[in-house]
Amino acid sequence: MQKKTKTKFYIVDEKILPEAILKTAETKELLSKSQNLTVNEAVEQVGLSRSAFYKYRDGVFPFYEATQEKIITLQITLEHKSGVLSHCLDLIAKANGNVLTINQGLPFQGLARATIAFETAGMTENMEVLLDQLYDIKGVIKIEVVGQN
Repeated sequence: MQKKTKTKFYIVDEKILPEAILKTAETKELLSKSQNLTVNEAVEQVGLSRSAFYKYRDGVFPFYEATQEKIITLQITLEHKSGVLSHCLDLIAKANGNVLTINQGLPFQGLARATIAFETAGMTENMEVLLDQLYDIKGVIKIEVVGQN
């Protein structure tokens, strides 16, 4: 009987990933967007060998794929100004995220931290787009994904 091994997953900033892994992700994205594109054509477009693509393809997923139908917890550092948290919640709601909990700490030195947990099952936007939109809100200083399940 073979021993089961638990797979660990990490969220890693793309800046520290090797080029082959980044190009594998890019190739997978190309293939998902074009049904007529072959693996050979896709790897040629991004400048990756077929062997490297096949080596990494089952272990590389965009962040938005890993967050579909999950509960995501974000910790957002905000300027202590009226309406900033409300605007964040509005964006999550517009993307059809179902907010489960909100916890906001007391402001300190003009900043406040809010922790928001929400379901992503019915979302119309992928998580990367939503995070970009949240960062565009005036008064949002920092966003961290602190949990998902």
